[in-house]
Amino acid sequence: MPRAKFQTLTEQMFYILLCLQEECCGMDILDKVPAMTAGRVNVGSGTLYNLLEQFCEAGMIRETRVDGRKRSYLLTDKGRETLEKEYERIRAQAEDYRRWMGKE
Repeated sequence: MPRAKFQTLTEQMFYILLCLQEECCGMDILDKVPAMTAGRVNVGSGTLYNLLEQFCEAGMIRETRVDGRKRSYLLTDKGRETLEKEYERIRAQAEDYRRWMGKE
């Protein structure tokens, strides 16, 4: 059985949504994600624009401004809730690791 869309997020999805706590355009996100992760995570432009469209359709972000081809976006309450759930899921995984690996 396939999982529900956005039930869990990829790293790229997580960081795109995290960037959109503040209004950003695609180019801003392409710059911010590697800066946030010390270069560990990169998002390709095709992936980014595909995800932005999917996030808009899902009501997780909203378009705030259009200037020619440049579009800006902002996280919605639904997107913030999804981001928070993913953070809690990741945190629980890290706690499980520490507990089972004796790292407490």
